[in-house]
Amino acid sequence: MSESAVETHCPYCALQCGMGLRRVAGAEPVEVVERAGFPVNLGALCGKGATAAAVLRPGVRLTSPLVRSAGGELRQASWAQALDRIGDALTSTARTHGRDAVGVFGGGGLTNEKAYLLGKFARVVLGTSTIDYNGRFCMSSAAAAGTRAFGVDRGLPFPLADVPRAGCVVLVGGNPAETMPPFVRYLRELRENGGRLIVVDPRRTRTAESADLYLAPRPGTDLALALGLLHLVVADGRTDKRFIAERTTGWEETRAAAMAHWPEHVEAVTGVPLPQLRRAAALFCDATSAMVLTARGPEQHAKGTDTVSAWINLCLATGNAGRPYAGYGCLTGQGNGQGGREHGQKADQLPGYRKLDDPAARAHVAAVWGVDPAALPGPGRSAYELLDALGQEVHSLLVMGSNPAVSAPRSARVADRLRALDFLAVCDVVLSETAALADVVLPVTQWAEETGTLTNLEGRVILRRKAVDPPEGVRSDLEVLHRLARRLGHPDGFPSDPEEVFAELRRASAGGTADYAGISYRRIAAEDGVFWPCPSPGHPGTPRLFLERFGTEDGRARFTPVQHRPAAEEPDAEFPLRLTTGRVLSQYQSGAQTRRVPALNSAAPGPYVELHPQLAERLGVREGEPVAVVSRRGRTVSPARVSGAIRPDTVFMPFHWPGERGANAHTNPALDPVSRMPEFKVCAVRLERA
Repeated sequence: MSESAVETHCPYCALQCGMGLRRVAGAEPVEVVERAGFPVNLGALCGKGATAAAVLRPGVRLTSPLVRSAGGELRQASWAQALDRIGDALTSTARTHGRDAVGVFGGGGLTNEKAYLLGKFARVVLGTSTIDYNGRFCMSSAAAAGTRAFGVDRGLPFPLADVPRAGCVVLVGGNPAETMPPFVRYLRELRENGGRLIVVDPRRTRTAESADLYLAPRPGTDLALALGLLHLVVADGRTDKRFIAERTTGWEETRAAAMAHWPEHVEAVTGVPLPQLRRAAALFCDATSAMVLTARGPEQHAKGTDTVSAWINLCLATGNAGRPYAGYGCLTGQGNGQGGREHGQKADQLPGYRKLDDPAARAHVAAVWGVDPAALPGPGRSAYELLDALGQEVHSLLVMGSNPAVSAPRSARVADRLRALDFLAVCDVVLSETAALADVVLPVTQWAEETGTLTNLEGRVILRRKAVDPPEGVRSDLEVLHRLARRLGHPDGFPSDPEEVFAELRRASAGGTADYAGISYRRIAAEDGVFWPCPSPGHPGTPRLFLERFGTEDGRARFTPVQHRPAAEEPDAEFPLRLTTGRVLSQYQSGAQTRRVPALNSAAPGPYVELHPQLAERLGVREGEPVAVVSRRGRTVSPARVSGAIRPDTVFMPFHWPGERGANAHTNPALDPVSRMPEFKVCAVRLERA
């Protein structure tokens, strides 16, 4: 990499690929260059990463605070006017309706420093329990299942470099060829090394095309599939009895639950032929070591936690956990989806992945913050429950790093709830669909204009460095919290310097599950990131968890007996098809940034409805013709994309677009009872010619 380039990281997914930013003359403030030395991507970048600098252009982003006038228009205002308006509104709401009527909604793209200070701001300055974040929509089911099985939630309990050294990898409901392309090299190396790849997805995606075995279950049946595979493993005598006896608990109940799911029944439920089920079980058990990696496909369901638990049970039963090149892992989606939930912006957590209802955790964090533990509020509403309460129990809301008007399930209702608020303030880089509804919009710095840490999907804490100065009039989220805290009577404890915030985060996380006490900016820079837990400066970090013991009190992994159950909304005569949603290569999340990058937007300019040729013929719909998707929650119209890559009983829509084109107009807010994850991945619809 050029000596003049600043070493940093991509602003998008949880790979957090290394890149360099080099100053150039002309329209672009910097250009993206290769950073070949960073081990995760070795210089490779997808189209989103390669064009990331385009979002830094002056004409793309906000450069002045906006305040809604008496006439209803957003108009430019000074920072003092905007912050005074926010401070007055939050104070008035708390005085009139109580502290919990003030809400805070964060994001999985915020740096660790921002996530930490936002959680502290909510609980210390606002005194509210009403805080959660959009990461609840990302991998909360995997987090809940991992915690109850292993006692620790870290997306991957091993480094990415271990993936190609496994004998078999089962990838469930993930399409990294489009969502995180640099990851695909690990799957390619796996097969080059003689390992086998099994892909589970209702669509034959680009990733599935490279699989040794492809399984296409009906959306909402991954739980039955995992139980059927475990049944076959038990029936064929392929369990690891020694591992089960020495390193786990709860096997007998789990075994009984699996044996109730006969393979023939699982075939009928999932649509996966029995010979394919048998081959999958054989490939998994024949391998010297095996992994299961899940993504949003099995997780974003009202039974997502149980589904992930079933896949974890398969790993435990075969001894594929707690040893090299084997185990369960989750492909985290958002850039800081891992770190974003570790340090306090989640409704039930304190820094270090401590539980908010744990007296010892409250005492430790309160001591760092200099407050009485009794003053800290208890756990609050989960993300969708918080959004659904807007304008009713929650009257004012501060949003930082999220666009729920597009990304939340049943998005039309969420947009209505946002409009029903007495007051909405949004901190964002661009005028997102959520920001457009706000009473005050604050323009904040973005990835290349600030320094901060993030934690990638491996649990590797990395440092994203400032490369350019922000435009005049733009401030950092940390400075926003600093200034608001001062206005609300807390002049100390909310620094705007990220390294100072990180130093406090280290103290607050010390002794917790996600212990960052031994991590520093200097050390991250010297070591290409540090894996947590790292409890002291002399500790080497922990790339591989569970090799000696699991994170439970007795060191044993816990089986969880689970039973298959239908989706919250099954097809019927009125809505005979299943809709599933996902991403496309050239867009990201709600599209607030990528839809403003010309190269990406021209590659993926709008949504579409993918349907099987048999279904298209039955409806009389041709490629490119408009087709209406109708559900119990809405109606959208998009061009048809006819493809044999999808099941005939299923349709697919990408979710990066808002309003009447948005897939999330249909998605079902039915919640998982453990993780509170909404059921994004399946709902009942019908198609109509438009």
